[in-house]
Amino acid sequence: MKLRDATLADVPRISALLRALTALGKRTRPDDEAFVRSHYVENPVNVACTVAEDDTGRVLGFQVLSVAAAGNPWGVTPGWGIIGTHIGPDAARKGVGRALFGVSRAAAQRAGLAHIDASIGATNDEGLGYYDAMGFETYRTPEGRICKRFDVPPA
Repeated sequence: MKLRDATLADVPRISALLRALTALGKRTRPDDEAFVRSHYVENPVNVACTVAEDDTGRVLGFQVLSVAAAGNPWGVTPGWGIIGTHIGPDAARKGVGRALFGVSRAAAQRAGLAHIDASIGATNDEGLGYYDAMGFETYRTPEGRICKRFDVPPA
């Protein structure tokens, strides 16, 4: 598995991965290329957008870490990190998420983030289990979501 920064060339493959998750009922947010470009790959508040790919260049998953702005739609404290993890259906439980979080955690340390929020759908048992395994702890539970916090150790 290769981990690297996402580029515009990845947008179609990331979008395809998200469409596969949508088809399985594991995603409700947009999955089109314009959304991927603006919210993930070229988001100006990104700290990191990392792609995991196999030896053939197939996207196995990706993770986005951005900085929460005032008034963000998730109610995350401004200045905290916001993380999103998306793993392809055939790559789940193979270490992809753990490897991606290693990159995001180091990026958070370099950026001086003290905390990272993961807002997960309350019925997303896979996502909740993943963030628990990465060391996130529940700190609030708004309607339909469970919000977990990771305290970033200083670099």
